[in-house]
Amino acid sequence: MTKRKVADGKMAAHFENEEAARLFLEGIRWPNGPICPKCGSVKKPYALHKGKYRCSDKDCRADFTVRVGTVFESSHIPLHKWLMAAYLLCSSKKGISSHQIHRTMGVTYKTAWFMTHRIREAMREGALLPIGGPGTTVEADETFIGRNPLRKKARGTGHKLCVLSLVERGGRVRSFHVEDTKAVSIVPIVNENISHESCLMTDENPSYGRVGQRFKSHETVVHKNEEYARYEKGRVISTNTVEGFFSIFKRGMTGIYQHCSADHLHRYVAEFDFRYSERHVTDAERTIQALRGSVGKRLKYRTTDS
Repeated sequence: MTKRKVADGKMAAHFENEEAARLFLEGIRWPNGPICPKCGSVKKPYALHKGKYRCSDKDCRADFTVRVGTVFESSHIPLHKWLMAAYLLCSSKKGISSHQIHRTMGVTYKTAWFMTHRIREAMREGALLPIGGPGTTVEADETFIGRNPLRKKARGTGHKLCVLSLVERGGRVRSFHVEDTKAVSIVPIVNENISHESCLMTDENPSYGRVGQRFKSHETVVHKNEEYARYEKGRVISTNTVEGFFSIFKRGMTGIYQHCSADHLHRYVAEFDFRYSERHVTDAERTIQALRGSVGKRLKYRTTDS
């Protein structure tokens, strides 16, 4: 996570020591010195003791630490354990179970479960700008996992949970838990999350027909005719990129997490989206990016179902 690497069987200090972890997190959050999270004052605060500060603005005077205003706020878990959990979740391509976190780090399963959900919240994108743009291709497709408890089990996919993913070739992915594959569920998401200057590629799902007309071009492959890719004017017409993302997502969801309720699915897709979108950087850099995303978010135990 820093230039210091694990060597000779020794971990980086911020994985083992609370004080080192605090200084490491402060360096990520406040590279130019502490800033009051309550009033935003950039005046140098008063240092009280061991990472506790008091705002020097006379109208504020709030006490704060690096945890305040992040997903780590009000947690009694040592910061170095938080950093280790974040690294494990960011470096595991298909995820890591709360049971594994519980066994590895010596915390209770309930604590490990809540930690992983908080870290997933840190991974979640904030303000969403459309992906794609001029000269880019975005693939859109849906997949099914698990089971919707509100629907009776039957043949086909009607009783399963549906996930819509938008993947920019060579770029980012953005996924959503949707009700079904009908236009009423898909069209608003596609319209709002993909730049209309992009080339859209989908399968033969008719839900994309009308919204596809708003993009620079809309190409389809017909899977029911066993068509998975074709070449036109030097371009590959396919949805193989998004299918590749689904292969990682589904292997993680079925092999690592095994079960996910509809209430928590949006955080799991945020986790897989984050790792895929940050795939071109190192595990350490990916972890730092997740820690930056922890600011301005809060997740309480009783609200983890929302």
